[in-house]
Parts: sequence; structure tokens; C-alpha cells
Amino acid sequence: MEQAPPTPAELTVLALVVERPRHGYDLEQVIEQRGIRRWADIGFSSIYYLLGRLEKRGLVHVPQAPAAATSRRVFHATDAGRRAAREGVLALIADPAPVAHPLLVGVANLDLLSEREYTEALAARLALVEERIADVRAAAAAQGPLPRAAREVFSYSLSLMEAERTWLAGRARVHDDR
Repeated sequence: MEQAPPTPAELTVLALVVERPRHGYDLEQVIEQRGIRRWADIGFSSIYYLLGRLEKRGLVHVPQAPAAATSRRVFHATDAGRRAAREGVLALIADPAPVAHPLLVGVANLDLLSEREYTEALAARLALVEERIADVRAAAAAQGPLPRAAREVFSYSLSLMEAERTWLAGRARVHDDR
């Protein structure tokens, strides 16, 4: 029986272990430093849960498991883990699978709002998107020279946010003209 591919959260943790062997606290530091939580749903407490799932699936292992605390167990990627990470990354990049977006749920239910409420909500969202764009740009600049993967994450994230900003600004103009 073939294993299911790693979830995006599992794949994120697995790829960090493939990058180099890590323990849970090290993973937390890297996730925080790289701003991974801006685009991946990985809480501090879920790191050990994800490592446990990856270990049970044979994608990571702890050589000569010491009697030390779980937080200091250094996880290494297995050959199967490297293959699963590579295949998972290829699938995520190549497959433009639909992504659920809460904004679309709101827009699909506009009949519940007055024109004024919708316009105010758009303006509030636009302000937050502008803020987020500034935060992401500052985070990217603060990290100095970035590895290729980090540059691509920042580039893609900014492109999506800038596209949303353009759409929101356009919607605001449409509603101002009414």
C-alpha cells in the first residue's frame, strides 16, 4: 500500500530536516527566523507532533536515540523521506490545485451586506494588505542575502499580495464611482 503524500505542514518540516538534521527547538528557530508561519500553518506545539508522524511513516529517524529529552533528539531524513520531500515539492509546484480563500466566501455572500458595509470592509482589508506588504518587504530586507528558496517564497508572497492590493484598490474605485 502506497503512503499518502506528506501534508504541506509535514512537507515543510520534512524539507527542513532534509536540508540538515535538526531537533525540534532548532526547527522552531528556523521557522520563526524565516517567517514560515506567514505561509504555513505550523504552531510551536505542532512541530513535535509533525516530527512524530514523519518518524512513524519512516521519513525521518533518530540515529542511536539517546535517553535525552524529546526536544533534543536530532532527526535525520531517511532515503524515503528525501524522495517524499522531492516528490511533494514537485507536485506542489507543478499542480495549480485550487486553494480555499476566505475572501471568496465573503464575496460570494455579499447579499448579506449593505453597499456601505462592503465598501468599508474592502477599505479595511486594503489597509491590512498594505501593512502586510510592508512587513514582508522589511522581513526580506532584514535577512540579508537570501537563499534561492527564500527569495522565491518572498517573491511569490509579495506578488500575491500586490495582486490582491490591485484588485482591492480597483473595487474601491468602482464603489466610489457609484
